[in-house]
Amino acid sequence: MLKESQFEVLVYIESHPDEKIAQRALAKTLDLSVGTVNRVIHELLDAHWIVENADRTYILSEAGYAVLAPYRVKRAIFFAAGFGSRLVPVTLNTPKPLVRVHGKPMIETLLDAIVAAGIEEIYIVRGYLKEQFDLLLPRYPMLRFLDNPLYNESNNISSAYYARDLFASSYVLEADLVLSNPQLIRKYEYHTNYLGIKKERSDDWSFLTKGRRIEKVCVGALDCYQMVGISYWSEADGQRMTKDIENVFLSPGGKEKYWDMVALDACRSHYQIYVRPCEATDIIEVDTFKELQILDASYQL
Repeated sequence: MLKESQFEVLVYIESHPDEKIAQRALAKTLDLSVGTVNRVIHELLDAHWIVENADRTYILSEAGYAVLAPYRVKRAIFFAAGFGSRLVPVTLNTPKPLVRVHGKPMIETLLDAIVAAGIEEIYIVRGYLKEQFDLLLPRYPMLRFLDNPLYNESNNISSAYYARDLFASSYVLEADLVLSNPQLIRKYEYHTNYLGIKKERSDDWSFLTKGRRIEKVCVGALDCYQMVGISYWSEADGQRMTKDIENVFLSPGGKEKYWDMVALDACRSHYQIYVRPCEATDIIEVDTFKELQILDASYQL
């Protein structure tokens, strides 16, 4: 198994094959020490996982791609079934993920990043005005749809329930996010994680962590990571989620839960989940019509 530092440097080199590596800049990008980056590059060269070119760029060898293969993301699952009541009036005739921001449906900012990362197996769990999602097919013909008939009588755990067999090695994405940094979506992931924005104070859903490992999820916290609705589930954790989602969903009161609470609360002892930091400018969740108006002036009356 790769060490996490080796993984991060390998993934960076794989996604920047023509870039001359400045170790100090790479250390800052990966949040590693310069000494660690220097050591890891020598380890990768010694293992013949990377090759140094004459112009001092690096590329992955066949062995390098082979060692990364177990970390390859297999699929993406979008939860897009809800009504989006706080975005009325625009959601009266349009599902929230298809609402346009600066002329582009929100979900397409995410889909483009998924496709660019080479992830070809893509599912959308739909419910409200579900037929409108067919409009995405000309641009994204690989899309597969899962219908959630319970979207109007349960919380979003019902979407997870209908996709529970697909979690292994998968991204799970809330479909109502506007992504401005597509590099957050990667071809490879090391372990189960949620994206999070570092905050001194947050009034939103937040993670308290030990190092990068999530210890607790709560609403409102100090010195925390604000939760972002994009997560990745490893092969082993995704298989656990298949059973845990079903058990929680079918338990008394289970249909009222948020799907995230399966692993972060109800079955917390089954998982080690980490936070992957991102910036507030990388991704925006549009919760209300007022926020939509601020983000896109064309909605101002």
